[in-house]
Amino acid sequence: WLTSDNMHHQWLLLAACFWVIFMFMVASKFITLTFKDPDGYGAKQEPLILTAVTKVEEVHVPEEKHWPEELQPTGKAFAGNLIRQPLVHMERLELLRNVCRDTALRDLSHTAVSKFVLDRIFVCDKHKILFCQTPKVGNTQWKKVLIVLNGAFSSIEEIPENIVHDHEKNGLPRLSSFSDSEIKKRLNLYFKFFIVRDPFERLISAFKDKFVHNPRFEPWYRHEIAPGIIRKYRKNRTETKGLQFEDFVRYLGDPNHRWLDVQFGDHIIHWVTYVELCAPCEITYSVIGHHETLEDDAPYILKAAGIDHLVSYPTIPPGITVYNRTKVERYFSGISKRDIRRLYARFEGDFKLFGYREPDFLLN
Repeated sequence: WLTSDNMHHQWLLLAACFWVIFMFMVASKFITLTFKDPDGYGAKQEPLILTAVTKVEEVHVPEEKHWPEELQPTGKAFAGNLIRQPLVHMERLELLRNVCRDTALRDLSHTAVSKFVLDRIFVCDKHKILFCQTPKVGNTQWKKVLIVLNGAFSSIEEIPENIVHDHEKNGLPRLSSFSDSEIKKRLNLYFKFFIVRDPFERLISAFKDKFVHNPRFEPWYRHEIAPGIIRKYRKNRTETKGLQFEDFVRYLGDPNHRWLDVQFGDHIIHWVTYVELCAPCEITYSVIGHHETLEDDAPYILKAAGIDHLVSYPTIPPGITVYNRTKVERYFSGISKRDIRRLYARFEGDFKLFGYREPDFLLN
């Protein structure tokens, strides 16, 4: 009788085990179907077309992801990944794709992938990462992250501040330094990201950093660029004070600003549009971080790129990423509506592509 009772319990236990295994297989199949297509949110991602000044031919992202061993991607957030992006990041990419298709905004959202753009993109071959620099949104810290990943220094704390922006010593190659075929290969296969912030707040930050405080002691901003803007755009020529934000806004909003941009050279990277810097409608980026949510976005980017176990984003001081509406309104309070509208007209592509609202003081 005891033997019969034991066998009965064993059969019950065995049946329970089979039931658990069956339910696990069903759940696994459901998860596989759910996460199979990371780009399944909204429209299908379009192939990348590279139209560079350097005569790079058209590039199409291969549909089949059978990479050679040496080119196996390490990131997790682009096509072919095994995890699904959080909703906020998928929504950002979906918005970007939709605005890129808007023919009414084409002139404000599209640009050639020229040497100017390729100069802005820094390369980490070891971990297959491309980072497009958009100044005044915390890029110094991201460059430190890549410097460590490239092996020039073992930790962020060891990097001298004067080395970070010294591209002869910081070990950060630019994408423009590679051959056309190597550029295409990296644009197709690598994890790619950049950071944005409210366009008008970024312009205020650039103005303060380069023409007011100038902490890096770059005299050409005050002694060469500022006088050039003043001569062209200051209304009251009897004023002798330095460059004012009003002068700066007039310069940026002038449809004919490019003749001065040519004279200023690469220094304009601190205030040109994100479109001009990173060509977001031509290059298929994996993630777009926002300065306003950097506390969440930085860890996500590191994890998505597969490097969160190797390096951490430097500590962000409290409140530094919060959008300061009062500051923006104060800076624009003395600017004419005409000049603000012209400025917005130039940066409208940035506002629309990355989901920033048109300023309230333009709507009143």
